[in-house]
Amino acid sequence: MSENNINSRFLVTGSNGFVGKRLVSTLLQQGYNVSCAQRNRVTDKEKKPACQYYAMGDFSDNPVWDDALDQVDCVVHLAARVHVMQETETDPLAAFRKANVEATLKLASAAVKKKVRRFVYISTIKVNGEQTENNAFTEKDALNPIEPYARSKFEAEQGLMEIGKASAMEMVIIRPVLVYGPGVKGNVLRLLQLIEKGMPLPFKGVNNRRSLLALDNLIDLIILCSQHPAAANQIFLATDGNDISTERLVKLCADSMHRQPRLFGVPIVFRRTLARLSPRVRKLERRLYGSLQADSSKARILLNWQPPKSVAQGLADTVDGYLDQ
Repeated sequence: MSENNINSRFLVTGSNGFVGKRLVSTLLQQGYNVSCAQRNRVTDKEKKPACQYYAMGDFSDNPVWDDALDQVDCVVHLAARVHVMQETETDPLAAFRKANVEATLKLASAAVKKKVRRFVYISTIKVNGEQTENNAFTEKDALNPIEPYARSKFEAEQGLMEIGKASAMEMVIIRPVLVYGPGVKGNVLRLLQLIEKGMPLPFKGVNNRRSLLALDNLIDLIILCSQHPAAANQIFLATDGNDISTERLVKLCADSMHRQPRLFGVPIVFRRTLARLSPRVRKLERRLYGSLQADSSKARILLNWQPPKSVAQGLADTVDGYLDQ
């Protein structure tokens, strides 16, 4: 354990989430002091003895952050209202702004008052846009946040950078692509379930390109960004660095399950005809068959970051975690 680790305390928000749990465990393994801020109290069974826990309630309800920020060197803000397929709010953008913009900026302002050194914000590649055609997204691109979730993340980024300019606290923004790993939910989990059941999947011959990010690679980058001097006041796109097609994704997951994937092709003309039927079908077609690539070379060059896991290794870990559930 280095002296730097002994003297560094992290506050991790959303510490009971998919990314938060792995981040907290890794920080503790590396000898850091960790405080965890989340909505609800944790049970004794869930607690990690080395952590200090703070039940803050709904972050949108103006919680008092003073105790949770006491002696904190770096805040990693993971908590957010995330994209949902079945939206129930009558004004989704207002709900996203309250949770992802207002609550984030109030936390950052409280961190400035407590003289926190660095604030690491986990944003989303959707700030850049929903799809790429010929070139991968970079940090220098004009931004195109389309849906309410992405717009709220973009507005939070802008507000944080303004706070950083007006204070001594260093800001770091990370925009990850799709994150996968043991315990993953959402579309990746549904895909694993379909592969395990041997369901035919319409991805044969699909030649799109998708950037992915293994959970352990994201954790590694977060910790590096929390400490590296060159990360201060920077924005980084985060990927594994090896883009793959949806067909290749299915094959890698099936291989890890020791199964033969059942793939069939769907003519492009038929797909695009269906996509014109409704915005919802169009979104689904884009997610399944479209490309979304991001270039993470800035982090590799400026921070000398090397993702510890390949796509194949990360997907094998994901499948192992799924099968062990």
